Amino acid sequence: MKSFPSLYFTNLFLIGGTGLLTTYLALYLGQHGVSTFWIGLLTSCYYLGLLFGSKLGYTLIKSVGHIRTFAASTAAVTACVAAHGVSDNIYLWLALRFIVGLGMMCNYMVLESWLNEQAAPESRGRVFSFYMITSYLGMVMGQYALSQFPELGYAPLFLVCMALSVGIIPISITRRIHPKPLKPLQVSLFGYLKKVPQSLTAVHFAGIINGSFYGLAPTFANLSGFNATEIAMFMSVTIFAGLLAQWPMGIVSDKIRRSVLIRSNAVAIGVISLLMFILPISQISAYVLTFLFGLFAFTLYPLSSALANSRVEDEDRVGVSSALLVAFGSGAALGSAANAKIMALFGHQALYASITVLTILMFMILSFINSKQKAEKPEPTDYVMGTSDVTNSPLAATMDPRIEETMAHEQLLVVGEDNERIEDDLEDGLDEQEDALKAEDGSHHSENIEQPSEGSEHPSAADEQPVATSPITK
Repeated sequence: MKSFPSLYFTNLFLIGGTGLLTTYLALYLGQHGVSTFWIGLLTSCYYLGLLFGSKLGYTLIKSVGHIRTFAASTAAVTACVAAHGVSDNIYLWLALRFIVGLGMMCNYMVLESWLNEQAAPESRGRVFSFYMITSYLGMVMGQYALSQFPELGYAPLFLVCMALSVGIIPISITRRIHPKPLKPLQVSLFGYLKKVPQSLTAVHFAGIINGSFYGLAPTFANLSGFNATEIAMFMSVTIFAGLLAQWPMGIVSDKIRRSVLIRSNAVAIGVISLLMFILPISQISAYVLTFLFGLFAFTLYPLSSALANSRVEDEDRVGVSSALLVAFGSGAALGSAANAKIMALFGHQALYASITVLTILMFMILSFINSKQKAEKPEPTDYVMGTSDVTNSPLAATMDPRIEETMAHEQLLVVGEDNERIEDDLEDGLDEQEDALKAEDGSHHSENIEQPSEGSEHPSAADEQPVATSPITK
């Protein structure tokens, strides 16, 4: 918090405002009898904007810098929010949601590239953990604010504009050194799919599930008989569960293989979604089940991201992060529209039936990929292993629980004798080389005093001296 207070407060108001806007639009359209399909299509347009916004964000940051890019993007988002109150034309709203997605991607690139560059390596995990906490707190605050306006008039739109405008202030007056311009980045989704297939597959399904929840869960709750206050509570409970689950799941993922945890999460989400589909929905049961849903659904992305980053080298991390965002965004855009159509055809509870089927498919694909990787590499690991001099040393035998202590000591003694013999051989070689050099100098001196005649029986000292060998060769 002390390192980047301006960025954290900016993110808090930014996410709070946009989270409130997403839920408000879904409820407003549902209240006015708009088909669920169009509500889902609004969410899809937002995620499409996120997908296409990366190129725009890079161009703006490269041209005018981080703070100006953030101010311009947030101003455009604020104008779009205000435009929702000018006209109820659904086609206009689709275009506005796409533009909001473009602007929000630019803002995310500003904040995350700034944190990535200036966070110290030893504290980057804590920096981004607090960044995620402010994101979830902003979402919860947005849902709580919406519960204060059950009539769903234009007041929530004014509140969104206020939150976005306040969010510009901290980053605009920050004293921190501005980050460097972004470097060009070529992202090959298919190239990374070969390196981290489980992570990208899981993230794509996480995008479908989470995108469908954010865009369609308010409609599900509304058609289940909840009022505006209860819908806001339904959304807040789910998001708050995701916030609570981040730290414990991070600890568990350091002890249990992340690939196993991802498949376990898929099973848990499938079971909870099935219960949401088949059981009668009451307030208490809905709050309990959606809390459990949030625990597992909102940890899919961080688990997949951690798995991907543990299986690539440092130079690939930025590219992997971009590929993960593309996979997540495409899944969210596709899933929101598809699940909205399913809800329109089969009823509002079909949302969780669809999620149940998706988790079954996700589990089957991940299990197939995992078995294929095991066949190619018998002992797959979640981590990239590095070599160490210790593992090549005889000392490692004393730390191996499979080797008896007496055998390990004998191995050390043998190695010690070998080292002494090598040292003696080196010393002997050096002495012989020194004697050879002295003898060679003496022979040159004797040649200057008396030159023996051809055929003499007295050989020179140089002929008697054996050729000295190099200590390394010896």
